[in-house]
Amino acid sequence: MRRLAPALLALAAVAAHAQPTPTPTPTPQYRNPILFADYSDPDVIRVGEDYVMTASTFHFSPGLPVLKSKDLVHWTLVAHALPRLPFGPAYDLPGPLNFDDASERARLDPAMGHRYSAGVWAPAIRHHAGRYYIYFATPTDGIFMVSAEHPEGPWTPPVALVAQAGLEDPCPFWDDDGNAYLVHSRVGAGPLILRRMAPDGTRVLDEGTVIMEDPVNLPVLEGPKMLKRNGWYYVFAPYGGVEKGPQAVLRARDIRGPYQWRTVLAQGDTPVQAPHQGGYVETPSGQAWFAHFNSTGAYGRIVHLQPVRWVDDWPIIGEPISDTTGQPVAAHAMPDVGGTHPPVRPQASDEFDGAALGLQWEWNHNPVDTHWSLAARPGHLRLAAMHAPSLVGARNTLTQVHHGSASRTTVRLDASGLRDGERAGLGMLQVQPNWIGVVQEAGVRHLVFASAGVETRGPALRGDVVRLRQHVADQRVSYAYSLDDGRSFVALGEPSTMRFSWWKGARPMLFNYARTEGTAPHGHVDVDWVRIERLAP
Repeated sequence: MRRLAPALLALAAVAAHAQPTPTPTPTPQYRNPILFADYSDPDVIRVGEDYVMTASTFHFSPGLPVLKSKDLVHWTLVAHALPRLPFGPAYDLPGPLNFDDASERARLDPAMGHRYSAGVWAPAIRHHAGRYYIYFATPTDGIFMVSAEHPEGPWTPPVALVAQAGLEDPCPFWDDDGNAYLVHSRVGAGPLILRRMAPDGTRVLDEGTVIMEDPVNLPVLEGPKMLKRNGWYYVFAPYGGVEKGPQAVLRARDIRGPYQWRTVLAQGDTPVQAPHQGGYVETPSGQAWFAHFNSTGAYGRIVHLQPVRWVDDWPIIGEPISDTTGQPVAAHAMPDVGGTHPPVRPQASDEFDGAALGLQWEWNHNPVDTHWSLAARPGHLRLAAMHAPSLVGARNTLTQVHHGSASRTTVRLDASGLRDGERAGLGMLQVQPNWIGVVQEAGVRHLVFASAGVETRGPALRGDVVRLRQHVADQRVSYAYSLDDGRSFVALGEPSTMRFSWWKGARPMLFNYARTEGTAPHGHVDVDWVRIERLAP
């Protein structure tokens, strides 16, 4: 036995050595885009453990969505900071508009009776002295501010800092010495103008000073976001236009300049041709990040997240491709936020069983609140028809951003309340919109597909209820209907190209309008639910 002991010990040592090595836990990663949805011109801040984002909404009401995240990657909607657009009657879409055909134009012309392309342009969000502030401009009205104690609101009515058309992209800045400033651009993108601002953020104190204007090297300079770090004043500002432009950063020791500048994020050899305009934020651990948009055709301007590293007090955003510039990352380790959090997404589907519309919904211009209801038939959204010569001029059209590169949207619709001359259904809001729906003429209801104002009649609707479906893939949309409660769907119409329109991506919409004029009361349509399936990232 004594002779066997050393051998047994040797075998035990070999066995112990042969135990499998534990597999390292892989580092969690995210993939870009973090939001495949048209949250254009995003800006983001951190307050405590929460990240808060807002984005431009143009002519849609309510405006200024407020999103929250715990990890900078996964986001949900918590509010809109602008319940209505109170800047003039054109935001109510009084019309008349007949823009369904190829002669459609999007112009900032008050005589046109609309605010397509106008409304809320690129906002900036900040937290100061215990309050959240969002500054934004409308190109036809001026620069405004709203504030709140909490992201969920309530938010104050908008305060006009500058009642002047032709300005854009304001951002506030409170300095260490108590002085406050506002930096903004002009419509057409440039120059960058710095104004002194009252410490409470409610008014500007001077006409402003140009701090950067270089149309040769920095054409179309816009979207400035100001911050201070290590004694340097920085302005993050893209240039070159929303479809191809890179991101620049300016810095100076004095807030009034002179400013040096660098291109810190460019396309490089990636397919992200416009890594453009966004917000800089740091985690509690000191990591630096930049959330920005990329213009993606009919899907709009979707949100990417890039790591930032600082070298000699200059930021390099994304994957470095030179000593000064980075390119967008396709994937990266999750931000270090001090823990992990369940993944969430912005709201999309809706059963209409609450007392208020879901936060995902925005009207095309301000709605007429007497002509829609969640209470008239509980569990349904009722849309009462109003006269319009075309869908682009129809009030109370309800929309939301499109999610993902491919999706399927299905609605259950009760058309029993329609009257002659009315059209109701599911469509894609864009220049030359397309839709599937129900049209009633001479007491008979038919299913109809329409594109750019041309209607193609389908079968008669013998009952009251129909399911309508919209399928999106490769920036094209097709439609189908079901008359057997969803057991089978029949295609109607031809697949149509989606279009980037009025500075926004194409959007799914619910609508009901009447082509008939006169004093006779109009009808209504009841939407039981909207169910949205994301089929691809």
